[in-house]
Amino acid sequence: MTRHEARECALQALCVLDVQPDLGSAEAIASVLAERGLDAAGDGAYLETLVDGTRRNLGEIDELLARHMERWSPERIGRVERNVLRLATYELLYEPELPIASAIDEAVQIAKTFATEQSGRFVNGVLAKLLPAVTQQRAEVILEAKREAPRDEAGGWREGVEDGA
Repeated sequence: MTRHEARECALQALCVLDVQPDLGSAEAIASVLAERGLDAAGDGAYLETLVDGTRRNLGEIDELLARHMERWSPERIGRVERNVLRLATYELLYEPELPIASAIDEAVQIAKTFATEQSGRFVNGVLAKLLPAVTQQRAEVILEAKREAPRDEAGGWREGVEDGA
């Protein structure tokens, strides 16, 4: 399974969970994988991360989306568009190693595939409005990681820490 397929499956699982909120993530994922004839090989762990992370942070994600959607709220838009936006917002906020442009492009393409061409434009517009908040939060995450990174006796970064080694 590729990352793109993992995102598509995550979208489908989130839509299932939208209709059946008492269902567990694992059951929703298993259902989607069975329906698509896929197994969790490859980026299956990323699929679980996407679904679990989006669900775990749903309140914060929906609040952020609501603040950046003019005349709309997550509850008022279509199920597919809502969950594409939730999934992309999760990736933008909680997967800082993923380039922002990649997350937005993937969301737009998935919206076009599972909804309409206009859905892709809508998703792109909402995510573009989120960028300042996302950029600020990513910067805070990076600063926090640097504060917690190991240092040598002189207070400098330890060898190999700066490049992620």
